[in-house]
Amino acid sequence: MKIGLFFGSFNPIHIGHLIIANTMVTSTDLEQVWFVVSPQNPFKKNSSLLHEFDRYDLVQRAIADNALLKVTDVEFHMPKPSYTIDTLVRMQEKFPQHEFKLIMGEDNLAQFPNWKNHDKILEYVGLYVYPRPNSSAHHFKDHPAVKFVQAPLLDISATYLRACLKNGKSIRYMVSEPVEEMIRVKKLYV
Repeated sequence: MKIGLFFGSFNPIHIGHLIIANTMVTSTDLEQVWFVVSPQNPFKKNSSLLHEFDRYDLVQRAIADNALLKVTDVEFHMPKPSYTIDTLVRMQEKFPQHEFKLIMGEDNLAQFPNWKNHDKILEYVGLYVYPRPNSSAHHFKDHPAVKFVQAPLLDISATYLRACLKNGKSIRYMVSEPVEEMIRVKKLYV
C-alpha cells in the first residue's frame, strides 16, 4: 500500500489539515494518509503545546469517520525531538510491506534543506507537496522526487485557533464537531 505521512503538531487539528489529507488520499495515488503526531518539533518551541496524548486523541476524533485516514503515535516512542528521517526509517522497519511518501506544505520547502538528512528523505520516500498561501517557486520545483498536488489554499492556523480559545471566542467550522466538543469538555487551550 502507498501511504502518505502527514507530520505535525496538530495543536489542534483543524479543517485545513483534514482537507489536505482528504485531497491527498482522493486525488493522488496514495491509498491512505497517516497523521504522525509529533511530540516536539525540533524547529518550534513547545510552550503552548498541548500534551501529545490529547493531540493524538483530537486527531483520532477528527478522522474517525474516514477509513482512508489513520493516526500513529510512532514518535511518542522515539527520542525527543524526533527527526523526520529517523521516523521514516522506523516506519519502514515497522511496516516493510508499505511504501511511504512524505506530505508537506509548500511553505516548508524553503526550510527543507535545513532538515536532518533532507537528501536522504528525498531519496528514501520523496515528497507530496500541497500549496500554501504566499509560497513561491523554489529549486525543488523540478526535482523528480517531489510531486506537487493541487489542493485548496487554506490559511487556518492552529495559533489562531488557540488564541480564539484562550479569549473565549468560537472555533466552530474551523475544527470538526468531535474536536470542538472534546476541546470544550476537557477545557483544552484555555
